[in-house]
Amino acid sequence: MATKEIKTYSLTEMKDKYIGKLGTTDRDEYEYELRMDVLGKMIKSARLERRLTQEELGKLVGVQKAQISKLESSANSATIDTVLRVFKALKAEINFNVKLEDNFVKLA
Repeated sequence: MATKEIKTYSLTEMKDKYIGKLGTTDRDEYEYELRMDVLGKMIKSARLERRLTQEELGKLVGVQKAQISKLESSANSATIDTVLRVFKALKAEINFNVKLEDNFVKLA
């Protein structure tokens, strides 16, 4: 009996097909939300490792417990300054990578 070959797809191929190709609005929004979700999970994980409550971390950062909760559930509402203050309070290092596109045009 002949076996039927199963077609496999990479995650990138699936995202291209169902969300859109890189550079499209839908795909950019998806990738941004995904990064923010991961950032929120990192904040929560570091907080728990330091054995801090959301309220205790909020006091260290200078924000309310509700703001820490929002950061952990979806960091997309946070400013870079707040995120940096959170990681500083957690005594955790954070690095940002900035990628410049090749087709940069300088405006006079």
